[in-house]
Amino acid sequence: MKTFFLLCGFLLALTGYAQTSDVYFASYPTLTPDGSAILFSYESDLWKVDVNGGNATRLTAMQGAETNPRVSPDGQWLAFSATEGGNPDVYVMPLAGGPIRQLTFHSSYDLVESWSWDSKTIYFKSGQQNGGTTFTVALTGGTPQRVFGHYFNRIHSVAEAPNGNLYFNDTWESDNQAMRKGYKGEFNPDIQYYNPKTKEYKRLTDYPGKDMWATLDRAGNVYFVSDEANGQYNLYAMKDGNKTALTSFSESIKHPQVSADGRKIVFEKGYQLWQYDVATKQSAPVQLVLPQNRTLPKLQDFNIKGEISTFDVAPDNKKLAFVSRGTLFVSDKEGKYIQQLNTRPDERVLEVKWLADSLTLLYSQTVNGYANWFTQTADGKGTEKQLTTDLQGNRHLVLNDKRTQAAYLSGRNEVRLMDLKTMKSETLVREELWAFQNDVPSFSPNGEYLAFTAHRDFERDIFLYNLKTKKKINLTQSGVSEGEPVWSPDGKYLYLVSDLLRPNYPFGSDKTKLYRLPLTKLDEPFRGEKFEELFEKKEDEKKEGEEKKGDKKGKGKSKGTPDKKKDEEKPFVAMDLDTLNIMERIENIGPEFGAQDGLTIVQKDEKTYLFYISNHAEGTPALWRTTLEPFEEPKTEKLADKVFSYEIAQADKSCYLLAGGTIKKLNLESGKIEPIDMSYTFRRNLKDEFRQMYYEAWAGVEENFYSEDFHGANWQALRDSYAKYLPYLTDREDFRTLFNDMLGELNASHLGFYSNGDEEKVFYKNATMEPGILFDPQSPYRVARVVKRSALDKTKKYVQPHDLLTHVNGEAVDTTQNRDYYFTKPSRDKEMTLTFRRAGADTSYVVRVHPQGSLSGNLYDEWQDWNQQYVDEKSKQRIAYVHMKNMGMGEYENFVKDMTRDWYRKDALILDLRYNTGGNVHDLVLQFLSQKPYLKWKYRGGEFTPQPNFGVAAKPIVLLMNEQSLSDAEMTATGFKALKLGKVIGTETYRWIIFTSGKGLVDGSFFRLPSWGCYTLDGKDIEREGVKPDIYVKQTFVDRLNGQDPQLDRAIAEIMQELK
Repeated sequence: MKTFFLLCGFLLALTGYAQTSDVYFASYPTLTPDGSAILFSYESDLWKVDVNGGNATRLTAMQGAETNPRVSPDGQWLAFSATEGGNPDVYVMPLAGGPIRQLTFHSSYDLVESWSWDSKTIYFKSGQQNGGTTFTVALTGGTPQRVFGHYFNRIHSVAEAPNGNLYFNDTWESDNQAMRKGYKGEFNPDIQYYNPKTKEYKRLTDYPGKDMWATLDRAGNVYFVSDEANGQYNLYAMKDGNKTALTSFSESIKHPQVSADGRKIVFEKGYQLWQYDVATKQSAPVQLVLPQNRTLPKLQDFNIKGEISTFDVAPDNKKLAFVSRGTLFVSDKEGKYIQQLNTRPDERVLEVKWLADSLTLLYSQTVNGYANWFTQTADGKGTEKQLTTDLQGNRHLVLNDKRTQAAYLSGRNEVRLMDLKTMKSETLVREELWAFQNDVPSFSPNGEYLAFTAHRDFERDIFLYNLKTKKKINLTQSGVSEGEPVWSPDGKYLYLVSDLLRPNYPFGSDKTKLYRLPLTKLDEPFRGEKFEELFEKKEDEKKEGEEKKGDKKGKGKSKGTPDKKKDEEKPFVAMDLDTLNIMERIENIGPEFGAQDGLTIVQKDEKTYLFYISNHAEGTPALWRTTLEPFEEPKTEKLADKVFSYEIAQADKSCYLLAGGTIKKLNLESGKIEPIDMSYTFRRNLKDEFRQMYYEAWAGVEENFYSEDFHGANWQALRDSYAKYLPYLTDREDFRTLFNDMLGELNASHLGFYSNGDEEKVFYKNATMEPGILFDPQSPYRVARVVKRSALDKTKKYVQPHDLLTHVNGEAVDTTQNRDYYFTKPSRDKEMTLTFRRAGADTSYVVRVHPQGSLSGNLYDEWQDWNQQYVDEKSKQRIAYVHMKNMGMGEYENFVKDMTRDWYRKDALILDLRYNTGGNVHDLVLQFLSQKPYLKWKYRGGEFTPQPNFGVAAKPIVLLMNEQSLSDAEMTATGFKALKLGKVIGTETYRWIIFTSGKGLVDGSFFRLPSWGCYTLDGKDIEREGVKPDIYVKQTFVDRLNGQDPQLDRAIAEIMQELK
């Protein structure tokens, strides 16, 4: 017996049994109908445990993740979602155990929400037709049916009441933005219900914050979550039509579910399971005992091959230093002998440079999120030494030619200089740099100046800082961006990239060109001068002749005499700088077409090589080189295709290139590129990487978030509060949840953390092929109609309404089977054969398959078509209607085309920005709308025509917006009101407007950085206040369901009144 107990203890240690305090990230809890047991998701599987806790039993062990468990009201069945095929589908199994059946097959997402009370139907949310709405599928299988119509009825969190009422939410703030705390605005979620049979609709809450996630018991009692009391999500009940708080936690709860008998409610709090007893009104954590398989600390193999992010070559041209997946390596220049250096395993190395001794490395490494500078000897015999302890990011290190000084950027506003003897840093300049998206500083060849860029009115100017006089000069001083300053090796020019005709903000620039800026009024060399140089004796030739005359015995230098000429440093030559009207001297030096950036300059003898990325040839970025040589025309040639970023390093007469994750030898004369074959396996673990990414992403937000007070949140305290859960992460999904929850505390838009890993990949894949047909909901294999603009919408209509689908690719269909089953395969074909029965005869057609997600876009377009037709009919063709889905360049071009084709012939305009998801073309749209006639002209005997052709502002304009008009649509609405271009009709906008970029992390994960706030002219933050309409009109869920649009009706009425 003693041996037996010892063995049991050993096995328990191996499997890692844990009590409640150790089990975190148990999620998506639900209850059996009698409230006796909880089912939940943990480590991507489903488990069952007594409602009071204890030993949990694993129910599933499929590939991928199983989530959203829901038990049928009769207690017989368990429905859940699983990603075994790569995307969430709906599955069902007997609760007592038995075969698992797949009920849905579409390659969009299908997430289980609830059951019908007769236990025959499952409600789930799917993205197959729009951004996501609720469908039903029968327990016995069959084709799912959409619950609510209209493209923009995006319904979720559906819970059926015993009387047939369907409770639901319909905003992002209760769905994909549920982690955002504190939101108050027009797009807030409310508890509402609709009865499909009686058509009764009611909105039960009107609080401007969040009321969401209704769950009901068999008696019809309604429980939900609200943040009304203290800003945290707490449990509420609806009693006699009034909200009643059941809990008052200072920490939010998530995913509440009530048992069918109404005795218990289970939810998540603090990443653990809790239960609420309805009778006693008491909450308690659920004690869990279950085996844990801790895989995150396990080492994984990685290889540097094709995965190198930065590098440098030693001055002696014998060694390379490089970084791969945040790890520092050194090798010989041929890549045969590779050594991993000892850096902090739970941090990330980002940049590396060799110092002059070809032994010491200077590199940056994160320390709790912020990049700091370190040194270490490359032979691996020394120890790492930390040089800086900054709580702001240090980056973009550059060394002067003598490698005696280094310059770098620090934080949002510091340009620093490091003495490479003392390793001490000093701040040279404080300027508006921004904490990311910077240009690398550049030392002048003689070390006298440092060139860098800083922002003026959002645009970059090039500055020069004199390291001796300590004076700063704004060299370019224009209203457009000049960037990437690089000195010519002779110090006579400063090269840069710029779009001299257009600012870089707000819409970026796709026309940046290479320019050369002469620092003085230079003249090109004359051929005559070059001819005379042929007969001039060089200084060393003169000295050699004098030595021979003085040494009659012919004695030269002894074998051991050093070559002083080689070792002597070049004398310091002060640079000439004439800044008067300097921008008038700027010269285009690169291709005339496309966009160029990423400039690097290398000089060899009299040839100057300009390396850069350009898309001027075929529209795809490639690495190009332009060679400048006296008395020769510039020669431009392509060196490599599909290059999006690169680095070049030189030593002695050798040149090396890093592109596509591979270091290559670059022959300057021929332009030939030869990859260095490098392979080395190293090991890291996800636990350390997740911790490092957590702090780096937190620090990135800390440095770059647009609001100085973080919307009133204590960002540092939040970091520490959420960090305590890092040791309990079980997989990457836990990490995503944790970090996005922390971001949600900022109550801000445009935030997000995105991460995917190889460990999440599954073997099976799903791809649904859409031919462009909508089928009859009552007869799922009978054609209702062909979607307009779809692959089947052709002049010769092959497929007609009422046709019955009988075969897919020759396989006879079973009409009781889910139709998506026949259209979903491991990969998507380009064509498929469909057979239809019409009037008793079968006919087969070969049809094209839609790209993933494109059918949803066609359905969106049909909504636009309906609006266009409606406006034409109601206004008798007098009002032009233009809708913009987003504020991207493609939609802007569509807007202009619509204006030139439709508005051109009409008397007024309705510009519809409802449901607009933003972009960055607000300024272009507003400029187009602001045009007014200022003269007219004509050919003799012809008709007068105004200038400009499109004087839009001379005719009535109405702007439509709603609670889902967001981001750049809100910028457009703000500008529209400020410019007094017309009336704004609809509701207040979303309050979702911060201009945003992002940064990548060590494993390719990405986080967004909302860094540029947007304000009205009187200083109001649009993110916090939104844009209010001139005339408030709301379109409700029922309006959409019934095909009514009171906002569009009001817009038509207002314009028709003006046109009288």
